[in-house]
Amino acid sequence: MTALTLQDAIVRAEAGRARATELGVAMNIAIVDASGYLLHFSRMDDAELGPVDIAIKKAATAALFRRPSAAIGEDSQPGGPLYNIEITNGGLVSFGGGLPIADERGRTIGAVGVSGGTVPQDVTVAEACLM
Repeated sequence: MTALTLQDAIVRAEAGRARATELGVAMNIAIVDASGYLLHFSRMDDAELGPVDIAIKKAATAALFRRPSAAIGEDSQPGGPLYNIEITNGGLVSFGGGLPIADERGRTIGAVGVSGGTVPQDVTVAEACLM
């Protein structure tokens, strides 16, 4: 796969929704392309509205920096090399739930962002989207 397609994004979001259902948590799942632009979004029934923006920004963070959003969080603590990075790029999210999607050669072709549960639940659902 050289590019993330809409169909692939839909399949990934469905895998995430299935995992969220197993956890019993209504989630917001965003899939973005390699540039961090929204490709597909899924809000489960009864999912909170506040996490909609968080899911999209987690995905964009993971795509733009080609690493998990939680890794940005580790480096953005006071005194860290990326302190205050959250205010760049129209706003980033620097805690778990955003994961890059790579092709078979390891190149980032997009990312997933999940929000609506605890951070560990968000990460678990995001991992399910990587299939």
